[in-house]
Amino acid sequence: MNADRLLWYGQRLRTMSGAEVAWRSADHARKARWRARQVSDPRTALDAVPGGPAPSPGRTPFGLTAADVDGAGVPGEARRAVLGAAEEILRGRWRLLGVDRTDLEDPDWFHDPVTGRRAPDRAYSFGIDFRSPAVTGDVKQVWELSRLHHLTVLAAAYALSGDPRYAERVAAHLRSWWLANGFLSGIHWTSGIEVGIRLLSLAWIRRLLEPWERVEELFERNPLARVQIAWHQTYLAGFRSRGSSANNHVVAEAAGQLVGALAFPWFARSADWEAGARALLETELERNTFPSGLNREMATDYHRLVAELALLAVVEADHAGRPLSGPTLQRVTDMLDAAAALLDAAARPPRQGDSDDGHALVLGDHGHAWSTLLATGRAVVGGADWWPPVPDDATSALVGAVGRPHHGDVVHRPRRPSHFPDAGLTILRAGGPDGEELWCRCDAGPHGFLSIAAHAHADALSVEVRHDGVELLVDPGTYCYQGHPAWRQYFRSTLAHNTVELGGRDQSDSGGPTLWTRHAVSRLLELDQDDEGTVRRWRAEHDGYLRHRPAARHRRTVAVAPDGAGLEIRDEVLTSQPLEVRLAFHLAPDVEAVLGDGRVDLRWTGRHGRPRQGTLELAPGMAWESHRGATDPVLGWYSPSFGCKEPTTAVIGATSCRGDIALTTTLRLG
Repeated sequence: MNADRLLWYGQRLRTMSGAEVAWRSADHARKARWRARQVSDPRTALDAVPGGPAPSPGRTPFGLTAADVDGAGVPGEARRAVLGAAEEILRGRWRLLGVDRTDLEDPDWFHDPVTGRRAPDRAYSFGIDFRSPAVTGDVKQVWELSRLHHLTVLAAAYALSGDPRYAERVAAHLRSWWLANGFLSGIHWTSGIEVGIRLLSLAWIRRLLEPWERVEELFERNPLARVQIAWHQTYLAGFRSRGSSANNHVVAEAAGQLVGALAFPWFARSADWEAGARALLETELERNTFPSGLNREMATDYHRLVAELALLAVVEADHAGRPLSGPTLQRVTDMLDAAAALLDAAARPPRQGDSDDGHALVLGDHGHAWSTLLATGRAVVGGADWWPPVPDDATSALVGAVGRPHHGDVVHRPRRPSHFPDAGLTILRAGGPDGEELWCRCDAGPHGFLSIAAHAHADALSVEVRHDGVELLVDPGTYCYQGHPAWRQYFRSTLAHNTVELGGRDQSDSGGPTLWTRHAVSRLLELDQDDEGTVRRWRAEHDGYLRHRPAARHRRTVAVAPDGAGLEIRDEVLTSQPLEVRLAFHLAPDVEAVLGDGRVDLRWTGRHGRPRQGTLELAPGMAWESHRGATDPVLGWYSPSFGCKEPTTAVIGATSCRGDIALTTTLRLG
């Protein structure tokens, strides 16, 4: 093991409690014992089904017959989108994590298309260093295909069209995956979240193929299917994320196992698996969610993923006639209300923290995930009057057809919230003279969730600004997790966000690509909010630089202009010693930005095609420079989705201070 890995393990150990260290030691011993249960060739283990067959497994009432699908009322445009995506997949083409795959007619389940490496397929899963690109390539790329979302799309296409080509390709790929992935052999048994999401996909594939005449031959009467589903359940019952790792992963593990146990009650242990997963899901969903409904990871896209997982668990439990508890149903409703409240005029969410474009279920176009979430939520728990209008699609219609509506069982917020005090997230909104929305996200919340804050960025007091749903000042996004350390470091750094960097350091200390060892603590100081809940002025501070020498504190005030046509951002740096200060503003890639004398002239095209313009009046007394697509050092980049990056303009001001200073920047629109 090299020195970097030893350092990482040492830092990771310091983030754990004594109880977690003890549990992980026991877990390590269990994994060593389970080596004896590894199966290299699934064909040799078809008679040894873990969990044992149920006394009378019968045929599961999956519930989506051809009549059910017709009654679901999938809109015509959504139907065409599903069939179009399915045709591309039949040709072997699909876009995954920023890569246009062309090898999906007969895929190699272990191939990384980015590096060309092949992850281990026969090694004992718990002996594989999946964090090492030298061993696995880009492991996210390898894992993603084996979530089997391309097969849920094909299965949805079959349900909507009855075309057997889609079902036959699903069957071929499932048999291929099942034969290539013996229990605990290879990279696809190294992570519980992957096992949980894959099990969820298998349940929906079976459901959507219900009318196919050969579906029981593929599933119920197929020893290979039965043993694989039992292996997935056995894995999730034996290993789960705990302690400082119990974030969205544990929710995916619990939701996947619950859905699997309810959809495939074929085993003597199915009832135990269901009960354990149900209790785990309800407990961990509460732990992962603020009372306001926002996810505690401070990473907006993971809020969406967890809400998707919870919704699917609600639907599956309803379908089985054993619904989740009332408090859990209300919690899911609160999560949906929070999601709806965050969106801008174009129904786009904030970009806070990490995003790996993860999905719980994909039945069509996976490019409109937030719209799909709200449409599905509306089908299950109803929607508040203030929710933004979103169209129904294949996912919302088909998922809604399986569950039952709970519109009268939950309570929605009476109006759209703008401030989430427990999460420290505030949305400033205003309508300017043209009536178009000015939207600004301000961050004064916790650095992240649990001791490692895995998906947080060093972005305390950062802002995002949009005009009528068009990005102006942007959060950089994520781009990657592993394999590109310089890029990972940049995209989650303080300098990559619209905030202040002091002394050339991040506000929080990183111990690895998904590990923070010291967290900046933010505090809201002032909030001007009217009786309607509209926020016009926000003021906060953080202590991330107090532990350094020289010590300093950063305070920021953001105020909407009286006419709604701009913002004033005032930054205060409080220190008694000489200190280097950098203030960064990152423009969206499509915004034309020209740096002049003390200002940046901005031009962009509005959401409806109208030319727009504005000015960023920069804080005086700083040396301002513009950077775009630089690599030495990395500056001026934007990641629209995981695996993708493109140049953008970063305007960075620098100065030295010998005591307290105040810096005022004004954005004017129109």
